[in-house]
Amino acid sequence: MRELIEKTHSKWHDTLDRALGCMNSEYLRQLQREDDWLPGHEKLLAAFNRSPECMKFLLLGESPYPRPQSANGYAFWDNAVGSLFSDRGLSREVNRATSLRNLIKMLLVARGDLQEDCSQTAIARLDKSHYIQTAQALFNGMMERGFLLLNASLVYRDNQVPYHSKQWQPFMNSLFNQLSQSHPHIQLVLFGKIAAQVKNAERFSCLVAEHPYNLSFINNPEVLAFFKPLDLLSCHERHS
Repeated sequence: MRELIEKTHSKWHDTLDRALGCMNSEYLRQLQREDDWLPGHEKLLAAFNRSPECMKFLLLGESPYPRPQSANGYAFWDNAVGSLFSDRGLSREVNRATSLRNLIKMLLVARGDLQEDCSQTAIARLDKSHYIQTAQALFNGMMERGFLLLNASLVYRDNQVPYHSKQWQPFMNSLFNQLSQSHPHIQLVLFGKIAAQVKNAERFSCLVAEHPYNLSFINNPEVLAFFKPLDLLSCHERHS
């Protein structure tokens, strides 16, 4: 795994080395030998490509997308999605990606642009010219605002989500323990049951919510309150 660590930002190297050292060594060797898992070797540690010094929030999802064209090593970023919007509302690509679809709707509600009606028709009526237009721009913008987009399990394989989640628990426990000492002021954003079970999370300011594939996520008051001041859909520069 050392060659994969070397491809991340240099300030993550020691942290990742310790965290990977807590994992089952045979499991890691198995991953190195095989290539039938997502997001693949080159993208396994992609979330750590930016300096931890820029991190303000750690957004933790569950596991990578189950499709090769979608999984890119970043939580919630569906790499198969280009445009976010169309004349009919959300783009066809977004509508196929349940979690991303609900995330976009939540951000629209947080802005006050949508209320009870979150239908395609309601979204089609909005002036979308001042919104971020692509998934790449949205998630790059989130990272520029200080988000680390991480999954609780870094590996997906068909019908083995619980197994891989368990294998990555020691990594996550070590990572959170180290961050509680080096970056104690970051805020955790934990989406889904797997993310909510991570140990050492209580050491941080923490938002815990259902996974975005649940419809209730769109109007969760705590989620809306967190994302409203960030205004992540705006295409105007608002960096602090």
